[in-house]
Parts: sequence; structure tokens; C-alpha cells
Amino acid sequence: MDRVISRTTLRGAAFLLAGASVFLLASCREDMHNQPKFIPLRENQFYADGRSARPQVEGTIARGQLQDDPLLYTGKVNGQEVDQFPFAITEKDLARGRERFNIFCSPCHSQLGDGNGMIVQRGFKKPPSYFDPRLMKAPAGHFFNVMTNGWGAMGDYSAQVPVADRWRIAAYIRALQLSQTAKSSDVAAGQKLVSHAPENGAGVTSKLEAHVTDNREAK
Repeated sequence: MDRVISRTTLRGAAFLLAGASVFLLASCREDMHNQPKFIPLRENQFYADGRSARPQVEGTIARGQLQDDPLLYTGKVNGQEVDQFPFAITEKDLARGRERFNIFCSPCHSQLGDGNGMIVQRGFKKPPSYFDPRLMKAPAGHFFNVMTNGWGAMGDYSAQVPVADRWRIAAYIRALQLSQTAKSSDVAAGQKLVSHAPENGAGVTSKLEAHVTDNREAK
């Protein structure tokens, strides 16, 4: 009899313990589910302005977003567009610039840079040719600035094209300009002239690299 009572008591205790555990777990979840918190963009009377979302502290800069090189991020020095590149332009950079140019720029500017791209042929406003005297004299920083902030009917491409690629595109634009105005005297001694446009702008790489290096050293 004692053994039967003991088993019954143990069984009841087990059920009570299980029920208590379930109750505690349910209570814990309910407390977490209903805990005080701010819902994004929802009104909250805790703050005087009634907003749950708090404004950023003045001067806050997101991690990795410190733009401490004006030339790299704006194409300007002391507020003026300059004919300098923030890093040395190599043949690999020109090839990358050509690829990005053909993707993002050629629909309007054409692969030649004469402003007669497919979008223009279908009725949209024609952009100026890169061989226009004004743009032939424009500094490299101008092309970077236009890609970053837009110009006239052209929107900005800062979201689509990273900073470094914008500079590579600017370098390729300069290469296109050089390809249309180069003279035999521009060819370095020992190099041969070609009768067709190179695939990646290699024909003007040496002159462009020298131009970039000279300007960078003058900074």
C-alpha cells in the first residue's frame, strides 16, 4: 500500500512540476513579447517631439563613410575641379574604365564618346561630345563630379558606380579624347603606331600614366 501511495505521489508531483514549467515558459514568452520598446516611425510620447526615432547626433559619420580625401571623393582641391587623379592609372584601370563606360555611359554618349548613343538615336536629348573644345579642356575632376552629382539632363551615378570606378571612367574618357587628338610625336620612342583603335585604350596608356603621375606629384 505504501508503495502504491508513493508512486501516486511521485506521479502527481511530476505533473505539477511539468505544469509549473509550462506556465513559467509561457509567462517568459509573454513578458518578452509585450516588453516596452519603440516601434520604428511610430508616435511615442516619451520624447517632447513625439517621435520614437531619434535624430542623429550632429557630426555623426557612419563607419566606413569618412570622406577625408577631397580629391578622391569630390574631384576638387580647395573647392576647384582639378586635372588630377587620386591614384595612379594603370592599363588595368583603363580596361576597367572602358568596361564601366560601355555599361553606364555609352547608351547616351556612344562607345566613341561623340554623344550619339542608342538612347539618343531613339529620340532622347543628345549629350555634348567629349571632343567639344570645352570638354577637351575640362579637368578630370569635372567628369568625376558630373558622374557623382549629375549635370543638366543627366542624373547622378553615385549609387550605381563606386568612387574608384568613377575615376577609372574619367581616365577612359581622357583616353578617348587622346585617341582622337594624338599625333605621331606623342608616341614614345621605340613604340609602333597602330592602324586601329586598341581594345582597352593601351595605345594611350603611357602618355596618360605620365600625365597622371606628373599631376599627382604636383599635388
